[in-house]
Amino acid sequence: MSDAEGSRAERHAAESDTWVTPRQKRVVMVAAVADNGVIGLGGEIPWRIPEDLKHFREVTRGHTVVMGRVTYEGIGHPLPFRTNVVITRQPGWSAEGVLVAPSLEVALDVADGIHSETGADVVIGGGTQIYDAAMPLATHQILTEVHQSPDGDTHYPHFDPADWEATRREDRDGFSWVWLQRRPAVAAG
Repeated sequence: MSDAEGSRAERHAAESDTWVTPRQKRVVMVAAVADNGVIGLGGEIPWRIPEDLKHFREVTRGHTVVMGRVTYEGIGHPLPFRTNVVITRQPGWSAEGVLVAPSLEVALDVADGIHSETGADVVIGGGTQIYDAAMPLATHQILTEVHQSPDGDTHYPHFDPADWEATRREDRDGFSWVWLQRRPAVAAG
């Protein structure tokens, strides 16, 4: 995490009960996570849940989706009906239909200026490095808890459940959708 990202996370912990971007956008992590924390294997999702792909489209539509280059290349095209911001350290990398940022900090600044009149969220869509860097900044999570424990080489970052409140839960056959909101920080003293 860069110093700027670290300072943003420190501001979140020290200043606010619900951190949002300067233009008041929520930072929402969206992921499908197996019971063992796995989110991928060899660049692929190790399960097939068509209903969850539809759910992802629904909860991200109209928002700005921030993702890493490897995740974007695994998808192979911009996600329709969303603004796509791709983070890469590769100078000169570009793809039609996406905005490019060299870091999470820059990506959040870019996303913050988009759809400012609609209040659209900034959605973090992976991969692991992006999730890791964004977790301290996230205000909300929309998780698909996949009730499997597959082998995997890509994992969702650990977070303390005590820091989050479940605001909604929908149990399905073999998985659950869970909406989490970060609890207000408790002032030391």
